Amino acid sequence: MSITPSISSLKNINHTALGGTEPINKVLMPVACLVINRASNQYRSRVFKNILSCGFEQVISIESYSKAKNTEKLSQEFPMVKFICSLENCTKGDLLNLGMSEVKTPYVLIIHEDLCIDGFKFSTVLAKKLIEFDCFCVCPRLLTPEQQVLPVRFTPSIKKNSFEVDSSLGVVDKVATLYPFDLTGFYDTKKFLQLGGFDSSIDSQYWQKLDFFVRSWLWGERTFLSSAFTLTYSSENFVEDRTADYSSQQFYLKNLLPVFKNDHCEIKRLSFFSFKNHSACGFSESGRLFNKIRSWVKDNMYRFKMDAVSLTEHWNEVGELK
Repeated sequence: MSITPSISSLKNINHTALGGTEPINKVLMPVACLVINRASNQYRSRVFKNILSCGFEQVISIESYSKAKNTEKLSQEFPMVKFICSLENCTKGDLLNLGMSEVKTPYVLIIHEDLCIDGFKFSTVLAKKLIEFDCFCVCPRLLTPEQQVLPVRFTPSIKKNSFEVDSSLGVVDKVATLYPFDLTGFYDTKKFLQLGGFDSSIDSQYWQKLDFFVRSWLWGERTFLSSAFTLTYSSENFVEDRTADYSSQQFYLKNLLPVFKNDHCEIKRLSFFSFKNHSACGFSESGRLFNKIRSWVKDNMYRFKMDAVSLTEHWNEVGELK
């Protein structure tokens, strides 16, 4: 059985790579740091100095073409950092797929540059604690520049036959969360790759994120919060577009329509009419999308450990850290 779902195959992104030509002198942990660039360029040297001082085995900077400024100069200043610059428009999930294909360590910290400017620390003691969680992803407690706590705990629910995600401020150590805020977290590299990464056919960053992490739960992986893991933003970038569109229909088909039976999940043919009632597409396009994802579910039927109804109804038991 392939470990990478066919519908989530890596998008062939046109990109350039610079740096990564010299080894990191001080390696203290089997962890890579994958940095997403969206911060002001005037702070970038400080960002990489802070990160390199922690003792990561690898440091990879991933950035969209519009943000890839002064990268050549930075690659000369920090030859131990690998800079991967997309030359086309793509989602954050697509960028992370590209970055993760370069990771050679068993664990990776995915983080944004604006969390690494002031007061950034990531110690070997913290890395060891997070590794001991033995799960797909461990998420941090996040603070605004004004030291206000952000809502980083996300819980699935079904209200009036509609799937919803509730958020809360409370961070209790080793409590489950549906997904990480802003994708920031400590990831198990092997589990990330086995899940197939982010689905490149989903254009919305929010629905792409929700698809990946709901899939991870349905396939038996777990994501938790750690109260010992705290990071602070230097700027505010907290708005995300949750508009229901074609991407949300893909999410609905892949994650909400499959029904678990005995030891596998399936989408019954008659479920098409339920999907069509949710779809804004014409009959022909709805049928094409339905058949495509029904085929994907069939290919991965034994990877499912539960369906969305079981996940929401038994969230507290499913999300218990053992």
